[in-house]
Amino acid sequence: MWKDAKYLLAYTVPLAAFAGLYFQGPWSPGSFYVAFVAVPVMEFFLSGTDENLDPEEEQLQSKVRFFDVLLYLNIPILYALMAYYFEVMGTGTLSMWEIAASTISVGLAVGSMGINVGHELGHRARRYEQWMSKVLLLPALYMHFFIEHNRGHHKNVATDLDPASARKGQTVYAFWVRSVVKGYLNAWQLEHERLAKVGLSPWSWHNQMAQFQVIQAAYLLLIGAVFGWGILPYALAIAVVGFLLLETVNYVEHYGLRRRQLDNGRYEPVTPRHSWNSNHELGRILLYELTRHSDHHYKASRKYQILRHWDESPQLPLGYPSSIILSLVPPLWFGVMDRRVEEVSGRQSAVGGR
Repeated sequence: MWKDAKYLLAYTVPLAAFAGLYFQGPWSPGSFYVAFVAVPVMEFFLSGTDENLDPEEEQLQSKVRFFDVLLYLNIPILYALMAYYFEVMGTGTLSMWEIAASTISVGLAVGSMGINVGHELGHRARRYEQWMSKVLLLPALYMHFFIEHNRGHHKNVATDLDPASARKGQTVYAFWVRSVVKGYLNAWQLEHERLAKVGLSPWSWHNQMAQFQVIQAAYLLLIGAVFGWGILPYALAIAVVGFLLLETVNYVEHYGLRRRQLDNGRYEPVTPRHSWNSNHELGRILLYELTRHSDHHYKASRKYQILRHWDESPQLPLGYPSSIILSLVPPLWFGVMDRRVEEVSGRQSAVGGR
């Protein structure tokens, strides 16, 4: 059934990256062509849909194993892609253009398959799925995301306490620095607080952040041992491309949106009004419905295949891939988005004042 099989299109990203590595030359950017050329062009002509499943369909779809298997398969595909990339980089026969383009292409797969799918699995309750989440976050050297995102971002989203919620007028480049650095430090702080509550020392192996640093160092050492120490810069490069893709998505998802601070000092509850949404179909498929982000923050435990459109959620004028491109040119981004932020803020103030 097409409604289910459509998510197979998400695999065009790694397939294009494989093809780029194999054919090289003008094909080197592989996944970049799919994500940031083909999809934005097609979404310009294709309208999205705000259609939701009815409650009975939701119940059925949430139990279909096919959707879970699609996520799990990203692990062997991603690691095979990276192994092939390291082998190709090790040949020493590529031009600087081919090296740069291939690195961006594979790095985009690390972000879209690794961090994005790791994000989805990190919200699951099953322990093996949480383990898979960490395996997928490893190539981006972003395992701390598992802690900070679930226990920090979802709690503080759309407030100045959250480094992953961009402020109005903040460029994506300034946001990268703040979100990357503060997100990492927040994860350490959250682990310290968790361990203190159960009477354990933060300076022990019980600290997940300490575990993550050891695992990531071991991962890099293994790559050096297997593929040669000269390959380590390439492993670091695809990690940087991957986590910067994530942070750019974070920038787009929450730019300028803020929850009201109540008289008691707390913030109003998170609602679908506090994340930018996009119903553009292709972006939804490639990112496993991440673009229906409003519903994800409203109820993080909802599986991707049953995420809903909310009429009250603010809508991006473009799909996620086009919005990412636009965000990289701050004057254009501000020109398109700041007016919308003000409109959304005005509507929220009117609702809050009733």
